[in-house]
Amino acid sequence: MSATAIHAMTHIIVVKDKHYQTVTGFGAACCDGAMQPFGDDTQPVRLLYGPTSEIGLNIMRMEISPSFQGDGWGNYNWHGSLPSARVAKQRGGIVFGTPWSPPGEYKTNGTAQGGNSDSQGRKRGELRTDCYSKFFPWLNTFLRYMRQNGVKVDAVSIQNEPDWWVDYSGCLYTPQQQLTLVKEYADKLDRKTNKGVRLISAEPLGFDPKYSNTLLNDPVAREQIDIIAGHLYGHPPLGNMKSAAILAAKYGKEVWMTEHSVSDGLKDRLPNWAEQLEFARELNECMLAGCTGYIYWYMRAHWAFVGTGETKYGTANKKNTLLPRAYVMSHFAKHVTGSTRLDISRATFTTSTNSELESSAFIKGDSIIVMAINSTGTNHELKIRLPFYVKSGTHLLSTGNDKAKLCQEQPIALGESVKEVVASMPANSLSTYILMIDKEATAISDLPQPEDDGPKTYYDLQGRRLDHPHGLCIEKFADGSSRKVYIKD
Repeated sequence: MSATAIHAMTHIIVVKDKHYQTVTGFGAACCDGAMQPFGDDTQPVRLLYGPTSEIGLNIMRMEISPSFQGDGWGNYNWHGSLPSARVAKQRGGIVFGTPWSPPGEYKTNGTAQGGNSDSQGRKRGELRTDCYSKFFPWLNTFLRYMRQNGVKVDAVSIQNEPDWWVDYSGCLYTPQQQLTLVKEYADKLDRKTNKGVRLISAEPLGFDPKYSNTLLNDPVAREQIDIIAGHLYGHPPLGNMKSAAILAAKYGKEVWMTEHSVSDGLKDRLPNWAEQLEFARELNECMLAGCTGYIYWYMRAHWAFVGTGETKYGTANKKNTLLPRAYVMSHFAKHVTGSTRLDISRATFTTSTNSELESSAFIKGDSIIVMAINSTGTNHELKIRLPFYVKSGTHLLSTGNDKAKLCQEQPIALGESVKEVVASMPANSLSTYILMIDKEATAISDLPQPEDDGPKTYYDLQGRRLDHPHGLCIEKFADGSSRKVYIKD
């Protein structure tokens, strides 16, 4: 077959009953243009957040601007995110704050700026060692301010991109400096008053594992850190983040990707469908890397979830209306949130474009959820081999930027309980297959088989022997072992 030929292929994946991370959720940062918080405009959050919204986001990131009491700078301050944070919390969301810089008085360059410009003297902005003891009390003032204004903040981070020297608000830390800060002073974070607040590691630019591993390898610092975090700039999910997630999983820590954007460099148009699928692949690969929380960059931008109203990007970019990327996110946010990732393997793969076909699987309650991304121009048949019997299913399909092509819902006809489902995976598509587990049928064959193959006897659930067993009963083997089974009439 030539490289350009297009033929239907069969792709087989095998889902296994081996569990990995449980997914906390998905979200975005509460800001747009020049990182300006939304102020009283809560429409972006209302469109995106909550289980009854079309998108289903549940994590909101906000900046902890470098002030002492939430004063100054207009909306660009603690109170600028308050209205949106209130809505997110009312809808069951998680709100966390990230400092781009502590107060300038605490820093070596005397300003909140990073220092990387001629006007800033090219002086690197770092937290002064004599101010390490002030850092967590400063975070406490932010937590108190938010709490007194009706928002219980769920987590705070140490620093945005500690490894990136900038000319905007920023602060540099080496992994060792972060370790010293956490090990010696994180006990000053007021967890008693701010009950349940969690501490997030600094968020390096490319999810450099040295930052989280240095913390987690120290038993004192490890006790203080609840979530390791980072960004994906220059480093795809299955690189640094996957590496960092190994140690995090060992110690039971969550792994959050707290900032990235896909196709944000577009100057005169909205993302095309190929770029939307690129975003879907990033979401999927983050899950495969062990991510428990994925937080996109801006909520409102022409390359994000909610339109800005700027006509130069096209008529579809209407202010405070949902953009196609939001519906791509909804495949994961609405269905993967709260699930546990399952192991999968590819039994066969008959196309030469393997990297353009991606999949992952999850279990949530009575459902197995399979995500599949086909970035090729070829229609594929997908065979899903499952560890349990399933009795019904739904195929959620997105094939283009037009609203009519987003999140189309189609039933998967099964007819009877099966452990292999055959479904379509159209060209250039994102699919979510939601399969309902048949608990009765699963109970028959999926329990471990005893080694003894001798005669079996059957009893009802009250222990009475049955000569003609049917329905739910106890099967007893010659070696004395037993199990519950369901026997059809």
